[in-house]
Amino acid sequence: MVRVSATGIISLTFKMAKEMEQMEMLLMIIIAATWEDFVHFAETCFKNFGDRVKYWITINEPNLFVELAYIEGIFPPSHCSEPYGNCSVSNSNVEQLIAMHNMLLSHAKATKLYRECFQPKQGGFIGIVACAFMYEPMTDDELDREAASRALAFDLAWVFDPLVYGDYPPEMRHYHGNKLPTFSPEEVNYIKGSIDFIGINHYSTYYAEDCIHSSCTLVVGDGEIIGFSYITGERNGVLIGEQTGMVGMYVVPRGMEEIIDYVKKRYQNKPIFVLENGYAQQQEGIPVKDLLHDVKRIEFHKAYLASLATAIRNGADVRGYFIWTLMDDFEWLDGYSVGFGLYYVHRPTLKRIPKLSAKWYRNFLTNTTSTRPTSLQDKVVMSRTSSFRKKMS
Repeated sequence: MVRVSATGIISLTFKMAKEMEQMEMLLMIIIAATWEDFVHFAETCFKNFGDRVKYWITINEPNLFVELAYIEGIFPPSHCSEPYGNCSVSNSNVEQLIAMHNMLLSHAKATKLYRECFQPKQGGFIGIVACAFMYEPMTDDELDREAASRALAFDLAWVFDPLVYGDYPPEMRHYHGNKLPTFSPEEVNYIKGSIDFIGINHYSTYYAEDCIHSSCTLVVGDGEIIGFSYITGERNGVLIGEQTGMVGMYVVPRGMEEIIDYVKKRYQNKPIFVLENGYAQQQEGIPVKDLLHDVKRIEFHKAYLASLATAIRNGADVRGYFIWTLMDDFEWLDGYSVGFGLYYVHRPTLKRIPKLSAKWYRNFLTNTTSTRPTSLQDKVVMSRTSSFRKKMS
């Protein structure tokens, strides 16, 4: 490994390792129960690590957590209702809204504490990270365009609108009505503007089809959960992009530029960090030599970085980009069956072996590649390296 100057970002509710993901779930459950405990936890971190940590993330992917824990019920505390899942308690159409509400208030309380008691001396920044899929209209029809816009609002703006503007997206207010919680005047005062930067984790892009004014069959998990839009990765029998090793994730590089552009326009070009972007590779039954020769992962990151570079050239204030992930890990319910890592981990010995992508990324970051860029895409990606470093310094 080469030694480089780097700036770290710490998440208060992210995995120290994927093997500790149950700890994250426990923290999320605490958040849903009482914001006081979360703020106490955050204060402990600010006090003990704030002199070294300059970038804080309060909660990682609250929108994805709510979907898996309070809509589908496959993650703790396993709350759901028909037709989304078969759990012993909960109403998926209501409780997910309450859980998100509590997490956003917890974030805002922690931010208020940080800004009042720690930020003036420590000089850091605080934000939150959302899972950010891109949604494109199934057709050029205006109804499908509206469906894609609703899907983005119900998924991504659900997290960021309250933290920037002090209320939930008007698209959600229109369809959820009184089921959507409200913020008191006091809560609006501290939740509005409670992020210094926007963090997104971007992996894939999907099509969205209108199901309000058009006849379509909603998939379980869509409906009012995702803006009454039919979400799919296929159109007329053709996939939106190459299928990766994880079900439901496709290689659609243009989605990176599109999602960054959406965030830039909706939130007045607030500073953006891409905290996760990675390529899933099936590992079961694949020879190690093939796993190490991960050319498709290199192609993935070249294409996505080129798309990100285009968004930056168009004015997006992107401050940093992180590959998911350094080494193959325990990927939620997929376990060790898929790998995102730049390093292969030999499980019996825990030896970490660099894949071809690790060598490529090292050369990209340090600009020490022994070969000149061979394509326009390579030149675009390499041309943005110095810009990233300047923004992170």
